Amino acid sequence: MAEPPTYYAVIRERGPRWDPARPLREQEEWDLHASFMDGLAEEGVILRGGPLGGDDGALHIFAASGPEEIERRLAADPWEGTMLRNARIARWQILLRAAGTSI
Repeated sequence: MAEPPTYYAVIRERGPRWDPARPLREQEEWDLHASFMDGLAEEGVILRGGPLGGDDGALHIFAASGPEEIERRLAADPWEGTMLRNARIARWQILLRAAGTSI
């Protein structure tokens, strides 16, 4: 029997090159970043994700072996360190789940 995946909540904050006057999809290198993130989702590494309201960055739910894997994968993001950076990576233990949902 396979072990259940380990989930992590990743909070990413805006980096020094983020332009608050521009919408998300008009930020520098948006297409490259979006393509990179879509690839992680297609691989099943990111299960859910997107921007938080206001100027709060983004929240992503990862299935990963540990924080090191997440950091390694996100290091290849064209936005890493300039437009976004990791603010927090925390193991997430799911205790509540709505009927019919996978996570």
